[in-house]
Amino acid sequence: MKPFFFFYYIVSVVFYIIALPLLIVLSFKKKYKESIPARFFLFKNPPFHSTNAIWFHVCSLGEARALKPLLDILENKKLLITAITQTGHNEAKKYNAEVRYLPYEMYLPFWIKPQKKLIVLEAEFWYLLFSVARSRGAEVILLNARISDKSVNKYMKFAWFYKKLLENVDMVYAQSENDKNRFLALGAKKIEVIGNIKLAGEIKKTKEYEKPESEVIVAGSTHPGEEKSILEAFFTYKKEYEAKLIVVPRHPERFDEVYGLMNLYAQQNNATLSRFSEVKNFASDMILVDMMGELNNIYAISDIAILGGAFKEDVGGHNPLEPAYFGCKIITGKHFFHQKELFKYVHHVQYVAADEIADALKTAKELPPSMVEEKINLEPVVQKILEN
Repeated sequence: MKPFFFFYYIVSVVFYIIALPLLIVLSFKKKYKESIPARFFLFKNPPFHSTNAIWFHVCSLGEARALKPLLDILENKKLLITAITQTGHNEAKKYNAEVRYLPYEMYLPFWIKPQKKLIVLEAEFWYLLFSVARSRGAEVILLNARISDKSVNKYMKFAWFYKKLLENVDMVYAQSENDKNRFLALGAKKIEVIGNIKLAGEIKKTKEYEKPESEVIVAGSTHPGEEKSILEAFFTYKKEYEAKLIVVPRHPERFDEVYGLMNLYAQQNNATLSRFSEVKNFASDMILVDMMGELNNIYAISDIAILGGAFKEDVGGHNPLEPAYFGCKIITGKHFFHQKELFKYVHHVQYVAADEIADALKTAKELPPSMVEEKINLEPVVQKILEN
């Protein structure tokens, strides 16, 4: 056992012991009630049954969805998927694959079985994951790899650590030339720029809804603090124009909280409000979509999409390809650093501050719909995965 491996493992155990009381408390929260027991206590989370398989690791919902084009090509292979979040885990279960939560690092030396490949998406950099998987025969590949503008300084401060981590990586498929240069600076050896694999994904709706006669504005994938700015902008806009607002929060555990805020604004502005799960229509002035898997169906009947996750500095934006595909005029914030590569391919987007949303809604009337003009070739990645 290498000295650094041993040292890192001891540190991971110490952190686990320190965090144990908090983990127990968080286990009772709806958002974590499945993921924390599985990841930190191995509750209903045994090792994979299969060995010598192709193992994908993702963080959350977006990365799990991004796998679909690859998994469709590899459908006859033995496939494994690990995820971090409950939404990512639920999405991964839609595929023909064995699915688990990725355990906390201190468990990995006892949990990981020999596999053929480990393909890790985006910025899921776990030293023991890479080290143990590779020591047991897996070729480690980083796919859709990125280091955001916001994160780069943090990575460089700990370049010595990331150099050790990347020693266990056989291939890096980076999203952009900037990402490639950053990985090179951290010590990665074999790097190829292929773009963002989310460009390869099929975007479709699962249900057909009738579009209301009035203008439809959807606030998609919103986060705490964003709904208030959007509601204020909507009612400013509504003084001059007839429109409906549909709000789709990013996280389901916030449905009640967001409904309460919308209800307050409805009362103040003499507007009607409904929960989509109860009425299944868009008759009200405002509708909270409190169901998962409906966002693309809503984009398909919307004129303007206010894309959340970018009006504050702590999230990094969300995927603009879906609203662009359905021809929405996109308004988003200026903090879209995690989606920078995708926004390069989407035209006619307004990037505004939270207090500028009302003006952006008016400006949208003069703009063409957003559009995507780029595709990606997954063939090199597929060939690499299928190599013996």
